[in-house]
Amino acid sequence: MRPLDPRLLRTAAAARTFVVAAAALSVLATVCVVVQAFAIGHAVAPVALDGVDLAAVATPLAALVGAVVLRAALTWFRERLGAQAAVDVVAQLRTRLLEHTSRLPHRWRTRHGAEVTTLATRGLDDLVPYVTGYLPQLLLTAILTPLTLLVVLRLDLVSGLVVAATLPLIPVFMWLVGVTTQRWSEQRLEALAAQGSQLLDLLAGLTTLRALGREVGPGVRVRRLGEAYRTTTMQTLRVAFLSSAVLELLASLSVALVAVEIGMRLVYDRIDLATGLTVLILAPEIYQPLRQVGAQFHASTNGLTAVQRVFAVLDEPLPADGERAVPAWDRLVVSGLAVAADDRGYLAPADLDAVIEPGRVTALAGASGSGKTTTAMALLRLQPPDAGTLVLEHDGERTDLADVASAAWWAQAAWVPQRVVTSGGTVRSHALGGASGPDAEARLVQAAEATGLAHVVAGLPLGWATPLAAEAGGLSSGLSVGQTHRLELTRALVRGARLVVADEPTAHLAPGDEQEVVAALRAVADAGAAVVVVAHRPGTLTAADVVVQVRSSAPVEVAA
Repeated sequence: MRPLDPRLLRTAAAARTFVVAAAALSVLATVCVVVQAFAIGHAVAPVALDGVDLAAVATPLAALVGAVVLRAALTWFRERLGAQAAVDVVAQLRTRLLEHTSRLPHRWRTRHGAEVTTLATRGLDDLVPYVTGYLPQLLLTAILTPLTLLVVLRLDLVSGLVVAATLPLIPVFMWLVGVTTQRWSEQRLEALAAQGSQLLDLLAGLTTLRALGREVGPGVRVRRLGEAYRTTTMQTLRVAFLSSAVLELLASLSVALVAVEIGMRLVYDRIDLATGLTVLILAPEIYQPLRQVGAQFHASTNGLTAVQRVFAVLDEPLPADGERAVPAWDRLVVSGLAVAADDRGYLAPADLDAVIEPGRVTALAGASGSGKTTTAMALLRLQPPDAGTLVLEHDGERTDLADVASAAWWAQAAWVPQRVVTSGGTVRSHALGGASGPDAEARLVQAAEATGLAHVVAGLPLGWATPLAAEAGGLSSGLSVGQTHRLELTRALVRGARLVVADEPTAHLAPGDEQEVVAALRAVADAGAAVVVVAHRPGTLTAADVVVQVRSSAPVEVAA
């Protein structure tokens, strides 16, 4: 584990700024330490040996007070900079992680979603002790320790050699203990990721488990994961406490050796008192940064482990992207589309052919696991195909969708998931999707009438001003699932999306709600959009203009 990963400096600008600032503050702190030691030595020696009054040592006393006050101010300022830098570094890494993950293939995100969630939340939060404690102490060690050692060697060669001989013992023991700590930190993060994944799966299927009377069984697994997380966390803390005691013992014995040899030479008058006191005060300061690095290292290993996992995700290659603008198109022709189902040894979908046209509702049907959602992701340029092509056609001109810039394609596409995700605001702001002006308001009214959202809004106490929760499927207004889908379809109409893809919008809906959502889908198609809906319910399939059967290259489990 690197003490300072260069990739962190390259990725997070806040880390680079803080390193430069902390290095400058460390240089000033080193000057304060040396001045403080000289001031004490030259203030105490004349009083102890010659009995002079305080007025005779006013200059070193004033220097001492100034050095102490300045050092305290530098420490306070460094800690304040560290706290702000920690917030900025975590935010920048989290942004890079989420942006990079959002551009990775859908299959990758499905497989590693729980791990990324853990990293983006609890994992990166563990980086705060590294930035606020370990990193500044590391810089202070790199600057203060060698400079003060040179001062000691210049003042007293014997004491300097004793310090130089014992100093390497501390990093050696730090490395030995750090190897063990890193192993436990990795196990802790793995336990946390497994626990989060298990909880997400349990919450997602809780309704089904409750209906089958099996809701108690998964709790045993969750408790076991919680116990594994507690065990690894306590083991990491145990190693940290023991290593801190070892480092303190080594540093104390080393300083004691310096004190003994200085005391013996003072007895035989082989060193003057001012020099001896200065060296004796500087000796603990040489060891102190290393001791603090050891203590802070164990508090930051969890964050360092998470950062390494983040960089592993950032190293994942992104799919190739096109550069062309989206041409005019009236047909999206899918030919021989196939996507590998991870490492399961088959394709899902396999050899899929379809023609998707604006103004029509195309339903993707098939067995569970056949690749319906993956097909939808391929249409949205969120999953690159392993075989086959997607071609845009207009008046005999053909443009491979792979040559079109993803951002340009996403600008005219809309995705309606099973669980609608909102980012706060009101029903009006969410439906507008950032559009403004009189034209946007007119489009909103027209789209709401077409999808039936206007009727829903009329029944809300606050109407269009009804607040939305910033979470998935958690509308504080109490809208039903079907109503949230109509909200999303209205948003797609306001945006003028040419391709609208919905993932089983009628699943788990009552027949009446299903008919309303199907009517909204038809309204979007009538407005000129190509509507693709992943569906398995007969009512939705019957209402579609075209039903495309999606199949895999191997038998899959048929949905119940």
